[in-house]
Amino acid sequence: MPTFLTMTSVPIARSPRNSYQQINQHQPSDSALGLVSTRSFPAIVGTADMMLKSSQVTLVGYEKIGSGYCTAVVRGKVADVRLAVEEGARTAEQFGQLVSKLVIPRPMPNLQAVFPIGSHLVELAQQQRGYSRLSNRSIGLLETRGFPAMVGAADAMLKSADVQLASYEIIGDGLCTAIVRGTVANVAMAIEVGMQEAERIGELHAVMIIPRLLEDLEHTLPVATYWLDENEPLPMLLPNQVREKQRQLVALPELEKAVVPQRQAEPLPIQEKIEAPLILEKEAEKPIVEVLDPEID
Repeated sequence: MPTFLTMTSVPIARSPRNSYQQINQHQPSDSALGLVSTRSFPAIVGTADMMLKSSQVTLVGYEKIGSGYCTAVVRGKVADVRLAVEEGARTAEQFGQLVSKLVIPRPMPNLQAVFPIGSHLVELAQQQRGYSRLSNRSIGLLETRGFPAMVGAADAMLKSADVQLASYEIIGDGLCTAIVRGTVANVAMAIEVGMQEAERIGELHAVMIIPRLLEDLEHTLPVATYWLDENEPLPMLLPNQVREKQRQLVALPELEKAVVPQRQAEPLPIQEKIEAPLILEKEAEKPIVEVLDPEID
């Protein structure tokens, strides 16, 4: 019998915070780790969603050990972690998928350094995932036993409603999950059609619909690289090497020399050459005679 898992969004006042920075900060003495294990990927996602919405805890990530076993790891104050683990275990029991639960008050640094239950998982998640174009949309998870049933169900979901296939997850024991994103109505319609197709092809194991995801849960879910908006690297600034073009001298056409005829004065006769300066001297010796008008007194 398939397990039908449907989560409703319950708004709970939670202070905004950066999960990556909070985990890397110095842990107080009253910090704790909480672990809840299920045998279904949709079930562990729904369990983690309830743990985040019920208490002030941070989702570190998931640990998948094969054969369908998945564990959600949260951390925070001891009281908050205890409350989150109890709510998560109650939710997993409702799904019929609870395997085990655990609360570790004040974990030793050696424990967090060896096991991937400290900051290791969230560091990997932050490095491998960026902002997705499918963020802030409802999510639907459909789990089948057998890969063909999952592929057929995903194809039917995409053709029946306006949803996008975000990614898929394989957790062993033949269990694989198709993850679709879209509006609540479209996701619900797609999951219903996908369930029928999965039962026709193979075995349907579990389904899950979450109308609203918190930021911590958003960062830990698998997303195909096709949907990631990764920051493009800045172009490398190279020195601007401008080669000056060599100036080429252009030979101008030679100007033609124009010959201008010069008009030469005719030579004076010898007699005129001798008498000319004498005439000038005689004229210079003449007295200046003023001519007065007789009518003027």
